Amino acid sequence: MSTLENEVTFRKQAEVNQNLEAQFDSSSTDFILITDHRTSKSKSLEQLEASKESENPESCCSRYARNIFRKKTLLKRLPFLTWLPHYNRQDCIGDLIAGFTVGLTVIPQGLAYSGVVGLPPEYGLYGSFMGCFVYVLLGTCKDSTIGSTAVASLMTFQFAQGSWQRSVLLTFLTGIIEILMAIFKLGCLVEFVSGPVSAGFTSAVALIVSTSQMRSMLGVKSDGGSFLATWISMFRDIENVRVADTCLGFGCVFLLLAMRSFGKFTIGPKDESRRNRFQRVVNTVIKFLSTSRNASVVILFTAVTMYLDANGTNPFRLTGNIPKGMPTPSLPPFSIEAQPGNETAGIPVVEGQNFPEMVQSLGYGLVIVPLMALLETMSVCKAFAKGKQIDITQEMIACGVGNIATSLFSGYRCNGGLARSAVNNASGCRTNMSNLYIGVIVVLALNFLTDYFAFIPKAVLAAIIISAVIFQVQYQVVTPMWRSKRSDLVPGILAFVTCLVLPLEIGIMVAIGVNLLFILYYAARPKVTLEQLETQQGIRFVKITPDRCLIFPSVEFVRNMVLKLGSKSTLPVVIDCTYIYAADFTAAKVISSIVDDFRRRQQKIIFFNLKPSVVSVFEGLNTRLVLCYNTHALNQELRPDDADLSRSVDSLDHAESGNGTSECVSMASTLSLARS
Repeated sequence: MSTLENEVTFRKQAEVNQNLEAQFDSSSTDFILITDHRTSKSKSLEQLEASKESENPESCCSRYARNIFRKKTLLKRLPFLTWLPHYNRQDCIGDLIAGFTVGLTVIPQGLAYSGVVGLPPEYGLYGSFMGCFVYVLLGTCKDSTIGSTAVASLMTFQFAQGSWQRSVLLTFLTGIIEILMAIFKLGCLVEFVSGPVSAGFTSAVALIVSTSQMRSMLGVKSDGGSFLATWISMFRDIENVRVADTCLGFGCVFLLLAMRSFGKFTIGPKDESRRNRFQRVVNTVIKFLSTSRNASVVILFTAVTMYLDANGTNPFRLTGNIPKGMPTPSLPPFSIEAQPGNETAGIPVVEGQNFPEMVQSLGYGLVIVPLMALLETMSVCKAFAKGKQIDITQEMIACGVGNIATSLFSGYRCNGGLARSAVNNASGCRTNMSNLYIGVIVVLALNFLTDYFAFIPKAVLAAIIISAVIFQVQYQVVTPMWRSKRSDLVPGILAFVTCLVLPLEIGIMVAIGVNLLFILYYAARPKVTLEQLETQQGIRFVKITPDRCLIFPSVEFVRNMVLKLGSKSTLPVVIDCTYIYAADFTAAKVISSIVDDFRRRQQKIIFFNLKPSVVSVFEGLNTRLVLCYNTHALNQELRPDDADLSRSVDSLDHAESGNGTSECVSMASTLSLARS
């Protein structure tokens, strides 16, 4: 009882002649009992028809099949049918500019993120075009772009461990799982990941990805499965640091951050309509250089390294040869052939695996990866929704089909990315067609620019990743959470720490589990208000009002509250059930024991406005309840001449047989559910 937020033994007696109706003014009367809910014979025709349809699987299947081919459903599942007929020249120009700008960002990011996955650079490009093509047809957010992200890349590395076969198979299987989640409407699962947990997880991923790129900037060796282990291994090899790569990497980070800030600079009046042509041109150039800063830095230092390499004075580590052309379309690998290693060439031994072993090695990543990808995709859609409703099911379909298509071209996980989508929005995209131009640019790069990609310094690619993910450290949410509800910091900080110290998948599961424990704790400690009231006739009673449903975590708490009150007073007890919208078997057992205890003491306990759906839960235990659904019936039940609880009618059968002398029975507002 010490944890009760509003513990009151008794309030002082209310004023005499206080209107009882006003005391229950906050109680909804929407649930007045109209028919006997105990038997199916009293159900409405609509309820009976609905129950028949639910029992007939053929009817459900045929109705589902009919809905699939409705025009409304087709427009919902093929969103391009809505905007494509209205596509015009202005839309084409805006999408082309945005697609070209984002494409210049996607290419260096794809090359860089492949290093996070532990794969050769070309795999980052393989996973950057098919998702875009699919999203043109199935996507719902015009600003969202599908491709490699820091979260998807790191999660792929955690479960595939740098194997391209497992990475591609993970992409294929998670795509299928996302489609199944959409079919069964499981998008609500993302709601179990709270904002603090998501912020802590994203911040930890940003630091882990940055750490994984530090070895390319420093030129040292690193290994380890966690954040701390990676830093410890790098410090052990710190004597082998490459000065040239380190200077180039940190220099590129500062240059990229400066170009990002430079994009906010404008010349001329703040009102764009008052600027002259020269000012508008200069501002457009500044904006373009800022949004395409990744490609600009890559082009600049690629040209520098090509010149140095031609003269034989190149001090930087380069990306290396990248195969030219697109990969051959094929099914993902369902097995891994064993290959002997070569210690001299530094080629590790590859152990063979069949399909069940590959799936077993991916483990629960098949569940965590789609969940985290959905969370990231939904954050993008919410950021650019502008008040519009988000279709989670359609986004899962688009992401799932996109990943299946990507796996057919040897690509790894792809989903919506916030930073890349922000560039798409800032570049003036008009429709989903911008994704088509992004994919085309990646395809052109694979066919015509791979010879030049070999001269990109690894430190430059690492700097691109670090400058992109550093802004995903969400430190800005700490102050608002501290001001609003400090306890929310616990799961957020726990997610951040555990994801850094433990393997990523274990850290996120621990954080989600702790967050759910918080929810269960709040469910187990409802607010209960105690009031001593008085009717117009001077009859005193005690009203108890729980503020939430009766389920197994909370019902014992409410039981102790009611029994403590009953032992201290002989007044009738009225439980206001307005906010009790659900109950379970445990609650039914507890309520039955409470009613029996009050009956032994010959003390009245009345349930006011208990919803029929909750009453039906108690029927299985033959619990005798006294129910009232309006204040008139409550006044009648509280009268001293009704002190004998057995006077309450056992059922409505007497009224149905013509014995309608009881006022409560005729109003169907007071009944006992079962004969004792």
